[in-house]
Amino acid sequence: MLALRLTRGAHPAVQLRRALVALASAGTGFLLLCSLGYAMSHADHVTSSMLRLAWCLTPMAATVHLAVAVARTDPATRPRPGLSAIGLGPGRLMTISATTTALSCTLGSLLALVLFLQLRGDLAGAPLEGTAAQFLAADQPLPFPAAVTLLALVPAIASATVALILRPRDAQPATARPMRGYGRFGPYGRSAARETFGAYGRFGAHGRTTGSRTAVAAGAAGAADVAAPSANGSGPAEQAAAAPAPDPDRTRPPGPRSAPGGLPWGIAVLAAGLAVEAYADRAGDGSRLALPGGLATGAPGVLAGWALTALGLALAGPGLTHLCGRLLQSARPGALRLLAGRVLMEEATRIGRPLGVVCAVASGVFAMTALLDAHEPGFGPLSTFGTLLVAGCTVATLLTAAVEAKHERADTTAALLRLGAPATMLRSAAALRAGALLVAFAPLTLIVAELAALPLAHR
Repeated sequence: MLALRLTRGAHPAVQLRRALVALASAGTGFLLLCSLGYAMSHADHVTSSMLRLAWCLTPMAATVHLAVAVARTDPATRPRPGLSAIGLGPGRLMTISATTTALSCTLGSLLALVLFLQLRGDLAGAPLEGTAAQFLAADQPLPFPAAVTLLALVPAIASATVALILRPRDAQPATARPMRGYGRFGPYGRSAARETFGAYGRFGAHGRTTGSRTAVAAGAAGAADVAAPSANGSGPAEQAAAAPAPDPDRTRPPGPRSAPGGLPWGIAVLAAGLAVEAYADRAGDGSRLALPGGLATGAPGVLAGWALTALGLALAGPGLTHLCGRLLQSARPGALRLLAGRVLMEEATRIGRPLGVVCAVASGVFAMTALLDAHEPGFGPLSTFGTLLVAGCTVATLLTAAVEAKHERADTTAALLRLGAPATMLRSAAALRAGALLVAFAPLTLIVAELAALPLAHR
């Protein structure tokens, strides 16, 4: 009941994102039911029926990916101070989020069932004729246990994935690194590296070793000194005036988040996928696999190459986004490029992976168009619908991740505005980030699509 109340009383933007999840679930459920109808009307083509059912895994994965992104941006299930006192801890909020996802996906599955029954003529009117008759199986009774089982896949997988992603993690305190000893003359024992006589007294030697830990300790000590008056009656102002100026070499601010480590793996998997696709198409025995709409692909190994290519782009997305942010800050950057680059580096993982998936889908669609010729049928209705569904889910996931990133840096944006940063500068930084990503990922998508379609174009 609490999940239903939170779902009903959410912001319109949140409701729109949940409606997108319901529509994606409805589209995937409709494709699953169409695969069931094709299997009923073609009982002697078991392999073709199983292949059509396997093709539904791609829109199912895109729908689950969108559901997870929407669940992460849901403000109603975000942990806030004081909620644990009324029984809404991280575990309860995770359960509410998974339940909300299950409700949205179940609503979409029900819409898919109603539409499928309407097209079959089971509710009212006459069934559709023509090409739709082969996947409706209107002349046979629909096995409801099988239909319910297929429709329950998306809500079950989506809610389980949301619960796994948003599960509460134990907040283990970071293991404190041991403080550096004072060498052979200090009270904390012998240091790991032997020091020569007088090394401790050299100018700056000890400060460079202690690093940021000394700065943090000095800042904490300075805050305590300013907050509490001294014993001789001097106030905070006198103590602040008498305090020595901080050494810039010893108070180094922390740098941005380190680069994601998936770029080398992504490039390796991408190259392996292109190689597998080229080898499988050349060494194929002439066997062809067909899409649900009639579009034929090459040898079965080509599908494995496409899958590896898509996985490589998804793995390389965060690293490429981080690299774009680093390049924006190169060659004496100003405030605008510095701000845009630091934001890209900070949000590399959150934005890069959905962006890599979008590039993978775009390159796959471009490569499939290379299979069309005058002797083969084009995209059928189910192929077109499935392609639009996958593309729409991936784009919606990318936009949802952008909204999540905007919410995460809301405090930073408010602080910049309080410091006097103009709003036009923030908008210019956002446009600069979008332009940098477009310049980096658009040529990559075209190159990968051309390389993926090259073996198929010369078959």
